[in-house]
Amino acid sequence: MLFVALKQAALAQCRKYSAMAASNGLVFRQLFEPVSCTYTYLLADKDTKEAILIDPVLEKAERDAKLIKDLGLNMIYAANTHCHADHITGTGVLKKLLPGCKSVISKNSGARADLYIHEGDQIQFGKFWLEARSTPGHTDGCLTYVLNDKSMAFTGDALLIRGCGRTDFQQGCPKTLYHSVHSKIFSLPENCLLYPGHDYTGQTVSSVEEEKRLNPRLTKDEAEFVKIMNNLNLPKPKQIDIAVPANLKCGIQDP
Repeated sequence: MLFVALKQAALAQCRKYSAMAASNGLVFRQLFEPVSCTYTYLLADKDTKEAILIDPVLEKAERDAKLIKDLGLNMIYAANTHCHADHITGTGVLKKLLPGCKSVISKNSGARADLYIHEGDQIQFGKFWLEARSTPGHTDGCLTYVLNDKSMAFTGDALLIRGCGRTDFQQGCPKTLYHSVHSKIFSLPENCLLYPGHDYTGQTVSSVEEEKRLNPRLTKDEAEFVKIMNNLNLPKPKQIDIAVPANLKCGIQDP
């Protein structure tokens, strides 16, 4: 019953923020993949119909393509926040389902893509754009995408709701992650809404103010944060052996 209540509250919260975004001409949808608990985000300009999809998942590519077609949108970019280890990206399949769509990732990820972006680059869709902020520490190629008015940021695995991405594989470094979050995410306006790459408790969104005040890891000093991250003792991600090689090739696996 508690899980159902949390899920209902999360859905209501998501609808609220979708309505707020629509008031300024931004189409916004938060989508979920339950196996890896991954969030995928659709953003589009209501007038020009240009759209971008952040962190698509292979198993949900057809769902995402259908939604984009149903809404009459033209998806110009499928962007990943980093090279994922817990799921295969849907980018490669979406390029086939939605001709004209280009894949986007950080050059530092080492992955294949149509467009490589760096710190400060902008991804334009209609009158809106996303600013890329380099937030390494979980991986070398992690990016946080910030909406042009700084009302929303998509943090991938660098910052989760009351947590953060692990730092024990894929070039992970707790010191680097600590400085990334504090300098690139916590420097945003306190009312900026933060949308993570995953959530495992039914929450959908947080804010800079909330995480600066309530995040049990990132409210600690650097030394304590490093100690916490070095002693998580987490199991190996179930899909890492197939996900990372596939994601280095834009999600297209060898036959």
